[in-house]
Amino acid sequence: MNYWILALTFLSVNLDFFFMLIFMIKKYDLRKVIVGYVAGVTILITLSFIIGKTLAYFIPEWILGILGFLPIYMAFKDDDDDDGVKNHKSQIFSFMITYLSVCAGCNISIFLPVLINMSFWHFIITLIFMNVLTIIVTIIIKWIADISIVSKIMENYGEILMKICYVLVGLYVFWDSGLIKHLLQLI
Repeated sequence: MNYWILALTFLSVNLDFFFMLIFMIKKYDLRKVIVGYVAGVTILITLSFIIGKTLAYFIPEWILGILGFLPIYMAFKDDDDDDGVKNHKSQIFSFMITYLSVCAGCNISIFLPVLINMSFWHFIITLIFMNVLTIIVTIIIKWIADISIVSKIMENYGEILMKICYVLVGLYVFWDSGLIKHLLQLI
């Protein structure tokens, strides 16, 4: 597995959430934020893997390359993910529910094509990698949460940076799946 593409995928799919994370870190205890975030990431990555394996069982790999359109579609889809967030007594549960409600659709649609051809053991390594990345990102965001320039950049350019990353992930899926190679052979 290409861990650079996994890191790019994680960062791009969560870029909009990082802005929320800056505010949530100020509201909740850092350890509880980390536990809730790791739980949410684990749930979404696992769902993406299971859905991908189910599809791969029935559909040839090169056709599954068409799933590369999902990240590209997400790049051009304009929506507001902040609706429907509810507060709960447990900070961990509250943060996890917030993350799932804000990021479930995007994360599953982006990670599904990336994880689809992974073996179970590569998936376990990927899950560990993603959870470590989640912890590192949360700690870094905690450190930079008080820097005003970061908030301004995220506010002004965060969405376009996220969309560029989604398109790059989609193009990678097209290439990695063999879809482009198969189409070129038809020509």
